[in-house]
Amino acid sequence: MDDEQSRVGATSDGTSGDGRAQPHAEARAESPSGRQDGSQGASQEGATRAERRAQARAERERQQIADGISDVHGLGLRILDDGSIDERTAGKAGDGGGDDGDGSDAGPGADPGTDGDGDGDDGSAVPPDRRKIRRRRRTRAVLISMLVMMLSLVLVAAVGVWWFIDHYAGKVDRIENAFPNVPIAEQPPRGRGVNFVLVGLDSRSDMPTTGRDAKAPLWQEGAQRSDATMLLHLSADRTQAYIVSIPRDSWVTIPGRGDAKINAAFSWGGPPLLIDTVQRLTDVRVDHFAAIDWEGFKKLTDALGGVEIVVDEEIPPGEDGRAWTVGKHHMNGAEALAYVRERKGLPRGDLDRVERQQEFMRAVMQKLLSGGLLDDPLDLPDLLDALTGSISVDDRLSNSDLRDLVWGLRKLRGDDVRFMTVPISELRNIAGQDAVVLAPEQSAFLWENLRADTMDVYLRRYPHSETPKTVG
Repeated sequence: MDDEQSRVGATSDGTSGDGRAQPHAEARAESPSGRQDGSQGASQEGATRAERRAQARAERERQQIADGISDVHGLGLRILDDGSIDERTAGKAGDGGGDDGDGSDAGPGADPGTDGDGDGDDGSAVPPDRRKIRRRRRTRAVLISMLVMMLSLVLVAAVGVWWFIDHYAGKVDRIENAFPNVPIAEQPPRGRGVNFVLVGLDSRSDMPTTGRDAKAPLWQEGAQRSDATMLLHLSADRTQAYIVSIPRDSWVTIPGRGDAKINAAFSWGGPPLLIDTVQRLTDVRVDHFAAIDWEGFKKLTDALGGVEIVVDEEIPPGEDGRAWTVGKHHMNGAEALAYVRERKGLPRGDLDRVERQQEFMRAVMQKLLSGGLLDDPLDLPDLLDALTGSISVDDRLSNSDLRDLVWGLRKLRGDDVRFMTVPISELRNIAGQDAVVLAPEQSAFLWENLRADTMDVYLRRYPHSETPKTVG
């Protein structure tokens, strides 16, 4: 009975009739606030995990940005210790306002990435770490844009230069069937690097015989002679060029004709017989052939604006009546041609003339290469017009070969071109002709190292064989 009265006497507010609180009622009253406290704890723990994930992402992004920045220092950007860009060097990159809708300028309490006014309950600003993450993302976007722009400019320039070279390569005159019809087994093995036979032609024709401007045949039996013959070797890495002159009076064996001066080979059989003669003489595989006549020589010299030649001893008047004093002379095409062709009155005759030819070529190479002209062929229209108008090459030298050649030699400079003459044993009169007799042992060592692309070995053993530079 008493228990029943106690139950009946309990009020709805959880107290007994005498005002004593009921324990289970207090528990019921406290349980909602306990659940609220637990929910807040879980929310804080979740926020902590989210911050850790955000920090991890930010660290990864910082490393990616740092890796990208290492490739664009040339842009003048300065990287701060926290991995961001110095705004003074990046045009205040990453400092943009809230107009982009990322919430960077939103009011307190606004979610990052939203446009809300942000009437937050706690009144706190966007955490500094989150602002830094957004700034880094914008910085990375700026860097990527810069890199894309730079790459596009480089590609456009490269395509333009490539087209320009290809355009002029297509204008070069090709000599059909320039190589001898000799079985591969009877030809020298291929060595390292690339070898050209270069010839300067003395033609009886009054019209051009070489290049795009030719009006007469490049070769007719007995009508042209090779007044200058050189073997050009380009090293495999294209960092060195070696030009070996073979004097026109060199006494050699000409296939099918017997022994004679080497200049007779071109006169008798044109490019094929001259190439065959050079290959049998040197045991070096010839890859390409190029020819220029004296009319083209003058045109090319004038296109260069003339050349500077240093005369180291006084030269009396030659066939053209011109005398040369000691010192540096600026020569135009006609003057340079007269200088390199003259051999009368020279102490060593044809050998001295060979050295003059080498000095002329050195001056041309110095002017053409050391000025870095091949780095930007767009600056060379007149010169390239003169080259294509004056020079003929074998038909195996394709446009792509010429492009690769020009591109490969873009870093070559005048001092990287070395000149020498094939070793000479003696000057002798043979069959009533003044002839140059080659030194067999030293010549063999020269050709061996040229084949192997080890010309430095040859020059170490025979340092005086290189034609010295004339000092003015």
